[in-house]
Amino acid sequence: MKTKIKPTLESVAVHAGKGKKDQYGSHATPIYQTSTFVFNDVESGARAFRHEEGGASHVYSRLGNPTVEELERAVCELETYSLENGDDYAGMAFGSGMAAITTGIIALAKGGHIVAQDALYGCTSQFLKEEVPVMGMSCSFADMSDLMQVEMELKKHPETKLIYLESIANPTMTVSDIKALSQLAEEYGAKLMVDNTFATPYHIRPFELGADVVVHSTTKYIGGHGSVIGGVMAAKKELIEESETALFRKNLGGIAGPMDAWLTLNGVKTLPLRMKKHAENGMAVARFLENHPKVDYVFYPGLESHPQHALASSIMKDGYGGMIAFELKGGYDAGVSLMNNVKLCTLAVSLGAVDTLIQHPASMTHSIVDEELKKQAGITDGLVRISVGIEGAEDIIADLEQALEIQN
Repeated sequence: MKTKIKPTLESVAVHAGKGKKDQYGSHATPIYQTSTFVFNDVESGARAFRHEEGGASHVYSRLGNPTVEELERAVCELETYSLENGDDYAGMAFGSGMAAITTGIIALAKGGHIVAQDALYGCTSQFLKEEVPVMGMSCSFADMSDLMQVEMELKKHPETKLIYLESIANPTMTVSDIKALSQLAEEYGAKLMVDNTFATPYHIRPFELGADVVVHSTTKYIGGHGSVIGGVMAAKKELIEESETALFRKNLGGIAGPMDAWLTLNGVKTLPLRMKKHAENGMAVARFLENHPKVDYVFYPGLESHPQHALASSIMKDGYGGMIAFELKGGYDAGVSLMNNVKLCTLAVSLGAVDTLIQHPASMTHSIVDEELKKQAGITDGLVRISVGIEGAEDIIADLEQALEIQN
């Protein structure tokens, strides 16, 4: 008897999420672009609403849609790729990354405290700082790379229900010890939620390291082409049921639409191929920037100068991704000058697209973040964030070089 060989991540990505063929045997995933579904009879509809076996398989697309469900299975398969108990997990697709993040936080931390990373995506930070307190929860912030600081917050807040962080922090590129944090979470009776948008399951799979929940903005690398907004959350089915996350999604209304899910599924298929090139280009661009006289410091996990380089090397697979942050010696004005003079690089927020995107957090994505929190997280006026695309690395470098030379 032949030993079953585990397929590569590349093969899983191409075939992930496949359910039953539709009635016509379509090779490509059909787009079930419908708001509602027809019942065979009254009893079939009644059973569906009672969640009983033998009822209709689908009722209404805000509750579930076949195209959306394929995306949910696909991303979950990638995140649980190396787990033997992957079937115990489920995915949930959302209309945006923020819908996934906020719904997950509300469901898992309701009535309790959240210990969150100090450096986070601007809207996540704003939600935790401004909206969470009026929802009956509280939040404090800590440097997740400092385990002692995190434990101090947990001791200070015994009502903590959730620890929240990004596998690679936006925009400071901090990498945290997810395994150690998962052990702290378990010790203090909290759950660990990890936003894995920057790393993707190609580089980091948080479930392997003990995370309870993984979220993504699929707008970014998973979609990959800057053409769709979306989010996804994955967790053990038992936790999803206990926390009533599906109920919150249903009533908050944040589910993904079928067309968006279909577009994202196309991105899933090429994720490993794209991430390989993003990582190769990322390293080349980071090396160039590190040696440029007008750049003060480069934050990239693949560089030996990165504070958590050893940790990143131990948990990241097949490279270090395509996201780079760097500090310009000229501060705010230098950042604005660079933004205004790039030609190949695209001046735009967001990240993870096939083309290189560059932006200035102080004047753009993180302008909404509390000033004290920005200072605590190290988001300075001269910080630039670049999402390195899959163009030729030499072309990206040449563009940055000419734009940097224009500065006074």
